[in-house]
Amino acid sequence: MFQPKYPTAPLPTATSPASVVTPTAIDQYPQHQTATAYAQPQYAVPAPAVPQSPALLTPGRVGTAVVGGTAAVLIVGTVLVSLLLAVAVTAAAVAVCAVVIRSLINSQYKRL
Repeated sequence: MFQPKYPTAPLPTATSPASVVTPTAIDQYPQHQTATAYAQPQYAVPAPAVPQSPALLTPGRVGTAVVGGTAAVLIVGTVLVSLLLAVAVTAAAVAVCAVVIRSLINSQYKRL
């Protein structure tokens, strides 16, 4: 009952061998060239690589790097300070809620 039952694959019923389809003749080689020209393909030799000069530190590039670095530091600092401020405000709000709930519970017990 718990043994899997696998279906058996049906046997092929074709008794004759498969027929081979031959493609029609396509003129792959133009008449003015022979097949030996295609037997050895000609590859273009790549041009030699031009050596690039090392990056020079010009005043413009240094200024751009300084301005970009300063902007990145200011943006990251602003984001971190705003996250810290959000955590501080949330903590203060939770503390105020805890004090209010505690005073409500204590006043309820004093009435009894």
